Amino acid sequence: MQDHRRLGRELDIFDTDPLIGTGLPYWLPAGAAMRHALEEYVYDLERRAGYQHVHSPVLAKRELYEISGHWSHYRDGMYPAMQIGAEQVVLRPSLCPQHALIFRSRSRSYRDLPLRIAELGGMYRSELSGVLGGLTRVRSIQLNDAHIFCAADQALAEVTAALAMIGQAHADMGITDAWYRLSLPGPSGKYVGGPEMWEQAAALLRSALDSLGLPYETGEGEAAFYGPKIDVQIADCSEREASLSTVQVDFYQPERFDLAYIGADAARHRPVMIHRSVIGGLERLVAHLIEVHAGAFPPWYAPVQLAVLPISEPQVESARGLVLEAIDRGLRAELAGPEHGTLGARIRSNRLVPYLAVVGAREAAAGEASLRLRTGRQLPAVPADEMLARIGAVVTARRAGHLLTE
Repeated sequence: MQDHRRLGRELDIFDTDPLIGTGLPYWLPAGAAMRHALEEYVYDLERRAGYQHVHSPVLAKRELYEISGHWSHYRDGMYPAMQIGAEQVVLRPSLCPQHALIFRSRSRSYRDLPLRIAELGGMYRSELSGVLGGLTRVRSIQLNDAHIFCAADQALAEVTAALAMIGQAHADMGITDAWYRLSLPGPSGKYVGGPEMWEQAAALLRSALDSLGLPYETGEGEAAFYGPKIDVQIADCSEREASLSTVQVDFYQPERFDLAYIGADAARHRPVMIHRSVIGGLERLVAHLIEVHAGAFPPWYAPVQLAVLPISEPQVESARGLVLEAIDRGLRAELAGPEHGTLGARIRSNRLVPYLAVVGAREAAAGEASLRLRTGRQLPAVPADEMLARIGAVVTARRAGHLLTE
């Protein structure tokens, strides 16, 4: 594994500036392209699984977090309240209170459940400067978050489905070295609610892990203040452990916000709230992907998917036309012309790009290109349309582990 802090800057994925601040990296074009591809992927994955996407403000009144319990139990991780007129507002440390309000904003029936609300939104945590580094630990986080509001007898199926989504996403991104931890409360006084609530939630999570045959370890003292959770753990190049994806069962906040739905018996019932993040924070995810793949990303989220290399100046216009056609087809393509050095030098400088299309005099005359894979494998010249269609099929499939359809 290579350290993402060095490699990420070399690959123009991210950088930092003291005028912006510690723990506040910015995304460069290559990183923004990766991030956009990952966002599109998770939006599509969630949409197909029945999630409805929302957007909520990153600021809210302090009172919201007093109700949710964050102000009492998580204040050290939050930014100070800001006085605006007669109100105090806070940068949110999580998205769950806003989603609870979205559920509460309409009358809900048992026929509406499970209601799956998803958002990829910003949250802010006042991390100490000593723990910040690169993209792994930051103060501004773009989180893939969702909350499922369901009846008690639906909760196990929803947790199991969330775990299956996490497994699929990790496979598609090429993450193979993650492991599962059942995070339970410890002796600290930060935890809310009684033992029955915790035992019920932990038993549900254990059942989901067991039903999928997933091995797991337990972590005492690693639970959220409002409930136990399944954390999907990863390690960085220095073997520091961190959570990437998570599934949590929460009986506490539905009570605090007085959430309810009307059951088949026409009575009010309290829903279960399941917190779930498939890919976690985009910053930590991309940091891990940089280290796992050392910059040789699967084609579907590689910053540049196709580099077109004309052998000499007379082929530049043909090569430029191929780049424009690739872009029209939705591919991220760039021209690497002779002004950037010899053909060999250009191949080396684009060694992490999944596909290199070499255009010589013969290929330009015939409307073809010779494709060279990142692995070094060279394919015979084919019509440009056929080449782009084959690359497009791999990208559209959004899978890790192969470069070209057979």
